[in-house]
Amino acid sequence: MTSRNRFVSRVRLMTLSFLTLALLLTACGKDTQTDAKGGAGTQTNKSPIVIGVTGPLTGDNAEYGKQWRKGFDLALEEINANGGVKGRPLEYVFEDTQSDPKQTPPVAQKFVADSKIVAVIGDFSSPASMAASSIYQRAGLVQLGITNSHPDFTSTGNYIWSNTSNQRDDAPYLATLAVQELKKKRLAVLYLNTDWGKTTADLFISKAKELGAEIVAREAYLSNEKDFRPILTKARDATPDALILISYYNEGALIAQQRESVGLDTTVVAIGSVYSPQFIRLGGEAVEGIYTATRFYPGDARPEVQRFVQAYQKKYNEDPDSFSAVAYDGIKILAQVMEQYGTERKEIRDGLEAIKDLDTVLYGKATFGSDRRLQNPRFLSLIVQNGKFVLWHP
Repeated sequence: MTSRNRFVSRVRLMTLSFLTLALLLTACGKDTQTDAKGGAGTQTNKSPIVIGVTGPLTGDNAEYGKQWRKGFDLALEEINANGGVKGRPLEYVFEDTQSDPKQTPPVAQKFVADSKIVAVIGDFSSPASMAASSIYQRAGLVQLGITNSHPDFTSTGNYIWSNTSNQRDDAPYLATLAVQELKKKRLAVLYLNTDWGKTTADLFISKAKELGAEIVAREAYLSNEKDFRPILTKARDATPDALILISYYNEGALIAQQRESVGLDTTVVAIGSVYSPQFIRLGGEAVEGIYTATRFYPGDARPEVQRFVQAYQKKYNEDPDSFSAVAYDGIKILAQVMEQYGTERKEIRDGLEAIKDLDTVLYGKATFGSDRRLQNPRFLSLIVQNGKFVLWHP
């Protein structure tokens, strides 16, 4: 073969390769550029929409993360069974932080850098969440705090939202329960020594004093503490007629068990963070008769509550608690916003601001207020009786 013939052959081969590549690209384009009737022009991207979750799966708060997952998974099952969001499946990725404020900023950086993450839920505790909030705000990525009741949580900026109530609502309600409903006037307050715990204790004490109560003891404890007898002894010596616990259910159950060993036999009223079947499993007989207040109770007769409870029982063969309920609501809220306003990061933020009458379990029909929290929280008073939480009425 002459040099000229070899050159012509190479040109023909290259031309054929380019034509083949062009045909392949055209075919691929047709697959992703068809509308519902098979025509051209509408993109039908079926890739998953991904929500990032930051919270505890190990460590002292691991049980809360496990309850979250149950609520998340039930919500996703229902959403995806009904076609997902804008025809796309909804998913989440869960990064374990142990709810440690030192671990949440690196996770935030990871989520911010991942373009697939359209919004973030978490973290569990307010201190852990707030340690990362400024990162999400600067990057323009929504952080939805489903258990962040610290009054300052949403103050970081307009990308920081919460579907849980504020301790400015929770703590005064608890004070009203203790002082007005239960008629207790001498109160000993034990609280978790975090920003959340201190703020909640301050709000409770302020309202209790306003109602005419006297604070005879105020004692803080650390999150990793296991022996509460020294502070329980101080509380006993102050002769209170009620012990107030600003606690999560794990340490709250331990405190309840250890108070008997120091002879502190008095009424116990605990913040709603103890409301979980785990509180009763961990505390046993020691938590009988303890009062609390909650935003969710499976015996609530409202139709939206009963639909959720029945679906949860069918899937897990147990009753949901407030942590699984608020997680379920968190996913459902984001799905409703994305369905109406879009799945881009800024569209989600703008949608949270614009949307009205969200369907929720905890609030019924609900709308975010100017503080980026759902408005008009509901509270129910409970007591532990015969190994169960039951509604309490004065």
